[in-house]
Amino acid sequence: MTETTDNGSVLDILIYVFDRYMFADTPDVPERDALAEDLAEAGFPDASVERALDWLADLAGERDRPSLAASGARAMRVFTGSESSHLPVDCRGYLLELERSGILSAQQREIVIERLLALDSHELDVEQLKWVCLMVLSSQPGEELACSRMEDLLFDLPPERPH
Repeated sequence: MTETTDNGSVLDILIYVFDRYMFADTPDVPERDALAEDLAEAGFPDASVERALDWLADLAGERDRPSLAASGARAMRVFTGSESSHLPVDCRGYLLELERSGILSAQQREIVIERLLALDSHELDVEQLKWVCLMVLSSQPGEELACSRMEDLLFDLPPERPH
């Protein structure tokens, strides 16, 4: 499991689930009740487990979000006061850089922002942002390349070169 500072936070649980199930050769995520039981056995507090499972369910529901494609390539993202107070400057800058580099689309950027705010954490950092980006990308069909690029950034790996 990945080292974290606040064992039992919603993000810690999400990283645990991602590490345990999504990085497996054949991801086999159990149903909600079985997953909750697994997380309880791993020592996570029940209230945090429920919040993490709700977070995952909300992420799964993002596939039906209407597309932002009509907003145009020249649109500029302005963060609200609430977003700015919850997302430090380095996180906002990194998020916009991920979009500029083509790892995130405008649509995915909005999902990441929403999912970060749903963590209800006042101590977000770029490392946590990377994990949420990876979770969002892994939940989107057809985003294997972007997901791979995000994994490289998360684990500080050099990008793969085509042969």
